[in-house]
Amino acid sequence: MRITRLLVAVSSAAILLTTAATASATAGFHHYVALGDSYTSGPFIPAQRLDPLGCGRSTANYPSVVAAALHVGAFTDVSCAGADTTDLARPQQVPLNGTNAPQLDALRLDTDLVTVGIGGNDFDLFDRLVTTCPGLRPSDPTGNPCEEHFATNGVDTVKTVIGTIRPRIDAALGAIRQRSPGARVLVVGYPRIAPENGYCPDVLPFADGDYAWLNQVERDLNQALEDAAANGDAEFVDTYGPSRGHDACARGGSAWINGKDQDVFAAAAYHPVKAGMAGVAAVVLKALR
Repeated sequence: MRITRLLVAVSSAAILLTTAATASATAGFHHYVALGDSYTSGPFIPAQRLDPLGCGRSTANYPSVVAAALHVGAFTDVSCAGADTTDLARPQQVPLNGTNAPQLDALRLDTDLVTVGIGGNDFDLFDRLVTTCPGLRPSDPTGNPCEEHFATNGVDTVKTVIGTIRPRIDAALGAIRQRSPGARVLVVGYPRIAPENGYCPDVLPFADGDYAWLNQVERDLNQALEDAAANGDAEFVDTYGPSRGHDACARGGSAWINGKDQDVFAAAAYHPVKAGMAGVAAVVLKALR
């Protein structure tokens, strides 16, 4: 009888310790703030919030999924479509006469978790790619006309632009640290848009040779984010690697990224779909745990 009682007591203690360890690993955040652009906010992914509507902030974006999974004490999502690093510190005008307050204003001294996904809109980097490259495909479908378009005297001007984005990320992380010195800060990278191999011009209308270049542009941007995180006492969350096989060309509902056709009931063109947000959230949660 005593042995049985002892075993039960030991067993109960083990369960309590395991539960406590799991809870400490996955919860306990007092105030979580999400900062970022449209790859964070999730335009057109149902259901859209109205504060303001022009930010395209979804209740199913990855910060919302992460906050729910962690059961955070308080959650503030100020991500906004079209935001670049300057919009972290200044009001951002958005469509439909809305204004998103400076994102950094959401940070508090007691904020203990911050995710930030930004940089792709600086110097109109992302917009220039998706508005220019599809129009150049007909001129050389199997070549790399977009890469050539952005080359000046043999210099890849897109790569140069990414080099100028890095200091902006450094400054942003410094500002986050000033406002929330005790926070765990995660810099969330961008998932892949183009496949590692193959093409799907009906979905992603870049010239065949520009697929590899687009992948390199994303890798360079993510590397800039990773370097900034390492320099700014933050953690980089790689979503490019985990999104292999979930690019815009992926079939059977496995794509994390929408293609060229905007769907106002699902996702903006060239942006994450709901499944993509869930995928990124899983990567972020894994990093936190």
